[in-house]
Amino acid sequence: MLAEHYLLVRAVHVAAVSISVPLLVVRSVIGIRTSPDRVPRLLRILPHVVDTALLASAVLLSLILQQYPFAAPWVTAKLLALVAYVGIGTVAVKRGRTPRARAIALVLALLVVGYIVGTALHHDPAPWRW
Repeated sequence: MLAEHYLLVRAVHVAAVSISVPLLVVRSVIGIRTSPDRVPRLLRILPHVVDTALLASAVLLSLILQQYPFAAPWVTAKLLALVAYVGIGTVAVKRGRTPRARAIALVLALLVVGYIVGTALHHDPAPWRW
């Protein structure tokens, strides 16, 4: 039954990524240029909504494709990279003590996103081999 909805779930997942990453960048840039406390309320709430849709669609895709963490190496790699992205992202948005630390964390978070996207596109935990 879920397989019938694969394209829709995938579209939601890609759209959520396409919204989530720019939201991280905007929030980080505000924090770098002024202060993390100056991020508008909507930009503090919206990422949680988008990231919930992102995570829910990821779980559904995993079920549809029958590719599970710790069974499919590429899904495991994406999951571990996601944990790293979330941790680094919190430094980029608010936990970085200085603007420089937040800027470095933003660059690292974007590199991790690049890795996640490459892994997703190639279904390979080492997407640079392509």
